[in-house]
Amino acid sequence: MSDAKDGQKKILVIEDEPDIVRGLRDALEFEGFCVEARSSGAEGLIAAMDLGPDCVLLDLMLPDDNGYRVCETLRSRDPVVPIIILTAKAQEADKVRGLEAGADDYVTKPFSIAELIARINAIFRRQARLGASDETFPIGTWTINSRKHTMARGRTVKRLTFYELEVLKLLRERADEAVSRDELLEKVWGVQPSPTNRTVDNFVVKLRRKLEEDQKNPKHILTVYGFGYKLVP
Repeated sequence: MSDAKDGQKKILVIEDEPDIVRGLRDALEFEGFCVEARSSGAEGLIAAMDLGPDCVLLDLMLPDDNGYRVCETLRSRDPVVPIIILTAKAQEADKVRGLEAGADDYVTKPFSIAELIARINAIFRRQARLGASDETFPIGTWTINSRKHTMARGRTVKRLTFYELEVLKLLRERADEAVSRDELLEKVWGVQPSPTNRTVDNFVVKLRRKLEEDQKNPKHILTVYGFGYKLVP
């Protein structure tokens, strides 16, 4: 990645279409971002580890790998870096799959450069608000740190992804009250509810693996059958 000036945000573009890369580079550099591009999933994963970008723009249709798998690998290595998927796949199921893989946002081709830049800036503003807060709160024997995206108990520290943390925060705001799946989808993911959408359930399963002593008999994230979930801190 070209040298970034102090305070300059670094954007990694993982995209194999040269014309799209050129257009993105020109527009993003004009907006003051430092831009580097890779044309394959393997190269993109190496660059993400070596260069430490502030945001990743990821195409789903890569020549060497499935973009969803690349997204999952990126997210497993870095729970915090924003990932925006760029793709021609416009079906809701594709969007949900991308979000479940760990993406923070989803832009469908052909897209407006102005809209993409607005989405990137919105993510950075959201990160700044989170970074300004050192809020911690307990759930059972765990201490959740919103700024560090961690949960800790003694010497044991586990990472929380962006969406895992946002689910916990929303449930905590309504502690001991039932929160519907629809509300969680709309407020955390910005996705319209549908009967086949299992995003919330999948993330609750992941959270229970990290949080609960007995996942089959949870004490903190309880299912409200036919409706949603509630948190018992």
